[in-house]
Amino acid sequence: MEQKSGKASLVIACGGTGGHLFPGLAVAEEWTARGGEVLLLVSEKKIDQEARRKYPQYRFETIPAIGKPATFSPKMLPFLWQLWRTMGRCGGLLKEARAAAVLGMGGFTSLPPCWAAKRSGLPAFVHDSNALPGKANRLTAKFCRQVFIGLEPARSFFAGKDVVLTGTPVRAEMRALPGRAEAAAKFGLDPARPTLLVTGGSQGARRLNSLVALAFADFPAGSQVLHVAGPLDEARVAEEAGGRDGYRVIGFCDDMPAAYAVADAVLSRSGASSMTELAFLGLPSILVPFPYAADDHQTRNGEVFAQAGAAFLEPEGALDAAKLAARVTTLMSDLQTRGRMAQAARSLAVPDAAARVCDAIQATLSRR
Repeated sequence: MEQKSGKASLVIACGGTGGHLFPGLAVAEEWTARGGEVLLLVSEKKIDQEARRKYPQYRFETIPAIGKPATFSPKMLPFLWQLWRTMGRCGGLLKEARAAAVLGMGGFTSLPPCWAAKRSGLPAFVHDSNALPGKANRLTAKFCRQVFIGLEPARSFFAGKDVVLTGTPVRAEMRALPGRAEAAAKFGLDPARPTLLVTGGSQGARRLNSLVALAFADFPAGSQVLHVAGPLDEARVAEEAGGRDGYRVIGFCDDMPAAYAVADAVLSRSGASSMTELAFLGLPSILVPFPYAADDHQTRNGEVFAQAGAAFLEPEGALDAAKLAARVTTLMSDLQTRGRMAQAARSLAVPDAAARVCDAIQATLSRR
């Protein structure tokens, strides 16, 4: 294997969404703790560029993240041209980094570097966090030595490949949450009151945001809400909440460990990265899948948690304010139910997922 300064260099393609970025950063933390070096390939999106500022200890390179259009779309030719150019750029980056291996954390950002690794004779790996893998990952897997999965139901989608159940890596900051009082003070909340954390993810949650604001009047007395509404919806949700006592609306949260530290339960989408954190922290949840997610994969993710008893799964189209208030009342008022759900969530966690990923990559490198 090629090395730089005697340290194995791992290229991690993890751009596009938090579901790819955060697990990729967790692997970077583990790999560098073992003495290795990393190069992180990310997209032009805001979330990736913010990570560059938050993690200055790592080297980042930006590559285009382009989703595949419909096969017979007129956009297909420009897509193929851009994909070919990106593959060429990735080949140059691998050579410059003297890469020993490439790990793709999912999405079309992972395809070009994994293809470039295969073409260069380097081992490539891809990680899929979802119960129902995306088409991009199924294609990328063709160029990879091994496929790492976060949830067991994904295994059947990679027939003929060497599949390893690793779980989905969690960043180190999730292992050292602040105290509840400190976290509550950060958001202007009362640490003694039961708290529901609401987060709709990066893909939009306008209707869900409104449902929470409307249902709050029927939440158990004394409960409070920390509502991460999204930058574009913050003002509207704050107006709908009407300045009620115990309802805190913010547009963006740059300190999720603190948000989790003050939460007794969570209402969220069922993206794989969020669910991994809920399991790791043992937080009961109400999961409302993003209705337009590719292949409805968020519903498949949510089903894993619901079947384990870790979450209530509620399709957005069937959810109204009264039903939402009833679910929240169960979580906020019934300590036994909340305790059982928390225990079920922890049973789904793989705390050493980053170590498992790095172990598998190092095992392959040791055989080269």
